[in-house]
Amino acid sequence: MTEIKPIRTEGDYQQAMTLLKTLWGAETGTPEGDRLDLLVTLIDIYESARHPIDLPDPVDAILFRMEQQGLTRRDLEPVLGSRGRVAEILNRKRPLSLEMIRRLNAELDIPAEVLIQPIRPAKSAA
Repeated sequence: MTEIKPIRTEGDYQQAMTLLKTLWGAETGTPEGDRLDLLVTLIDIYESARHPIDLPDPVDAILFRMEQQGLTRRDLEPVLGSRGRVAEILNRKRPLSLEMIRRLNAELDIPAEVLIQPIRPAKSAA
């Protein structure tokens, strides 16, 4: 039985991932299931520290939420302002104001930490 130990290096991480494959599917409450739970926790801590996931771009987050909720640009007008303002924001021509961030957070439940990120410039067509 392979020993479970702290993950400090990429080598340790690779060994943990190999062990994870052998333990995957173990039943909860069994010794193998307990080892799996422990290993998953260690892997999660290592990945969070070494491979953090960047927050999404605010416009991408708004578009994603619109798609999830079946919203149109017109549906955003009460939250962001006029039709032109909605277009400017979704076309990455205008940053979000603090008040817009508050409304998007309250109305669409988009995390404020996502909305305060700088809007990435539009990708140019090549």
